[in-house]
Amino acid sequence: MEEQMKVAVFTDVRKVEIKEVAKPRPQKGEVLVKVRACAICTWEQRIFAGGSHIPLPYVGGHEVSGTIEELGEGVDSKRWHVGMKVAPRLFYSCNECHYCRVGEHNLCEASEEGKEDYGVPFPGIGGLSEYLRLKTTSLFALSDKVSFEQAALSEPLACVIHSIERAKIELGNDVVIIGAGIMGLLHLQLAKRQGAYVIVSEPSEERRALARKLGADEVIDPLGEDPIKRVKDLTEGRGADVVIDAIALSSAADQAIQMAGAMGRVVFYSSIHPDSPITISPNMIHHTEITITGSVSPDITDFLRSTILLSKGMLEVSPLISDVVPLSRVQEAFEESLNPKNYRIVVKFD
Repeated sequence: MEEQMKVAVFTDVRKVEIKEVAKPRPQKGEVLVKVRACAICTWEQRIFAGGSHIPLPYVGGHEVSGTIEELGEGVDSKRWHVGMKVAPRLFYSCNECHYCRVGEHNLCEASEEGKEDYGVPFPGIGGLSEYLRLKTTSLFALSDKVSFEQAALSEPLACVIHSIERAKIELGNDVVIIGAGIMGLLHLQLAKRQGAYVIVSEPSEERRALARKLGADEVIDPLGEDPIKRVKDLTEGRGADVVIDAIALSSAADQAIQMAGAMGRVVFYSSIHPDSPITISPNMIHHTEITITGSVSPDITDFLRSTILLSKGMLEVSPLISDVVPLSRVQEAFEESLNPKNYRIVVKFD
């Protein structure tokens, strides 16, 4: 009889069920990874809450850490070994399209139709499974010093690294971060490491306090004062050199542009839900030379940098994990993830 494993499957709106399926076996050039932790991203939250149109049943989970359980034929045992702590990049890249060939794997033209086989007999990415069958090209080694819960943040941190690269932060820049959720607070820590003076705009008093603790130079309550005026006051009337929008509201996107000074860089990090258009003056862009850009998903280099930063303990990520819930209580974990007071909820595997 085939060995079985547990998989958490979205079966309906606000319903996640644990199913038993056949445990995968690594093929040539692959390894079997035992999943140890999977953080719940806002994308999976939207699937759970019914805000996504992905057909069900579906297996989510892409913020993952684990250990190598078994090596397939032909895997380099000097580079990879059983028991090694790893974080997988669970995104399909064809390596053949124009964007892959120029090194922008996060913009792969085939990513939507491409399907990687992770050994899970349901549609989806598959991180909410006890085991994944993976190519070694998707794995990144981690230090044993970092916990599995912290290591599960490799993917979101890699996304933020990509955003920081897009922002082109320079020493002494005034940087505004809109939102002090997990992504905003990761942006904060990286921006400080780039030598920036960081201003965080966040309506929650508790989150503003944590932003201060993690290094914010100034915090703004956008409900208690005009955040655009405050940014101008803090920057001698010029506006910020960099503004990063890390919340999913169109109104914040409009604020971000108004906060930027001449030659400022505005990064739309968050996807907007609902996607309500904003009005931008072409003349304003013409006269100020501001740059407006986006940031989506991490490329391979971003992922490598993320695992290095976490392995060396260079960022404070423990406060960004609100709770750790066992797989047996995965329904509860998703319910908890929808609480706006929480940062990341991590599903722990035995």
